[in-house]
Amino acid sequence: MPNPPSKMAGGSSLLPLLSKKHEIVLFSSTAIALYGYDQGMMSLINTNYSYLRTMQISEESPIVGIIVSVYYLGCTLGAIAASWLADKQGRKWSIFTCLATTSFGNILMFISGLSMSGSSPWNGGAIACMLAGRVIMGLGVGGIDAVIPVYSSELSSDGARGKALAQEFQMNIFGLLMAYGINLGVTIGLGKWNQWAWRIPIIVMQIFPLVLMSVSSALPESPRWLISKGKKDAAKRALETIYDKEEAKNKLDEMQEADDNETEKTGYKDMLIPGGSQFHPSMVTVMGQVNQALTGYGAVSVYGPQIFELLGFKTRMAEYLTLANYIQYFLMMTVAWLSIDVLGRRKLMVWGAIGLTTCFAILTIFGGLAQEFPSVPALAAEIPGSITLFVATAIFGIGWLATVWLIPTEIYPSTARAQGSAISVIIWGLANFAITLLTPIGFNNLKYWLFLVFAVTNCFAGWWTWRYTPESGGRSFEENQEFFDSAREEGSWVVRKVDGGKFVRMPGKKESGGEEGENSPLLGEQR
Repeated sequence: MPNPPSKMAGGSSLLPLLSKKHEIVLFSSTAIALYGYDQGMMSLINTNYSYLRTMQISEESPIVGIIVSVYYLGCTLGAIAASWLADKQGRKWSIFTCLATTSFGNILMFISGLSMSGSSPWNGGAIACMLAGRVIMGLGVGGIDAVIPVYSSELSSDGARGKALAQEFQMNIFGLLMAYGINLGVTIGLGKWNQWAWRIPIIVMQIFPLVLMSVSSALPESPRWLISKGKKDAAKRALETIYDKEEAKNKLDEMQEADDNETEKTGYKDMLIPGGSQFHPSMVTVMGQVNQALTGYGAVSVYGPQIFELLGFKTRMAEYLTLANYIQYFLMMTVAWLSIDVLGRRKLMVWGAIGLTTCFAILTIFGGLAQEFPSVPALAAEIPGSITLFVATAIFGIGWLATVWLIPTEIYPSTARAQGSAISVIIWGLANFAITLLTPIGFNNLKYWLFLVFAVTNCFAGWWTWRYTPESGGRSFEENQEFFDSAREEGSWVVRKVDGGKFVRMPGKKESGGEEGENSPLLGEQR
């Protein structure tokens, strides 16, 4: 096992030219890339003839969707286990365990039906091995997705949390792009009947967990978690890897005071049962992930080539366009991290839903022209349809990809933050399980009308967000909890009716709190 993380907080520098702050962002971003890599990896594996023969299924079989979707069920269980481990043993140890689990699941996927003479169904055992690998890998990736945002947010300043997480999710798209690019390259080079055309993209994923496990011991544990466990000396050492001794002492005193003032311990019962102390923020978290799934972009990410085929493109051109779409997806995430702490989470999500509703309504028209009116020139539907889909992808990346993962890390007290992030991943897993399971059925039965379904679901996502999701950007953890206290006192969850509509928008400078307790940035801008 490469360099298991020490329970001590300190550690040597990963790269001498980087500050500890940048090392943490780089580590967290690379871990998040695992989430995107799987989506890009499976998008072409699903259409590989050797893979389908090995699994003993047809290209239109619903089992194709089941193999993809069981991964998300693993994610839900992994989020629960990892959040528990993050609270008991620390953020770092939980992340390391999840990386090891991801690595093991990936190996099981790689060896499914493996034989030197070509793919083999292993007397029916190949699909069982693949399903086991998908679930186990999901356990690891779901755990990473639950713990990394918490670890990152606990080490970021109040005014830069969004930027830090959006940068991490840009690496998520890099993972998707990398996987799809490798997949497309080996498919073109080896052909769809070659088993290595689908095994190579799977095993390349091993780079991520192995590298991350080997360097994880050099990163600090979250001082906030260390203090919550009474490990003040370890917290001090962790802070001294980031600050000079005097500043570290001041930060330590501030965090200790915040921990002393936070006496209420929170469990899942308090978060999931109506009337519980954290039920309201949990519903904001749940609906954020449900609404993100309703945007339809889980389907676009996993089934990209099939989406372009609905616009009339032949298979190979659809694959090339999917690659181009992922490239601009990655580039447009730069706009996301530049805007998320300026415009706020709520505004990006509401306007994003409006934009996606419009795009999917337009795509319904072009899909109909491509499939129902053969007399219409193909390019008349393909070109504007492709442009619309590219625009929709950019809108989703800017407005919806990172925001719903960020909000749960900002609206809970520290005693519930890991569980809140876990709830976020659980709902993400269940929602994407449903979407990735049903999308192939939608392709076969609804055809281009699937776009209209997504237009309607985006309408709902935008409305719910506008009405019930508070703006959590630019505020400390405690300031965001004031929204839920006020909502309880006023008996309303409607954002515009709570506290005079204060949480409709980002706070101005005069509204920002002082530098006390969890107002204090742990990794502020260093000069």
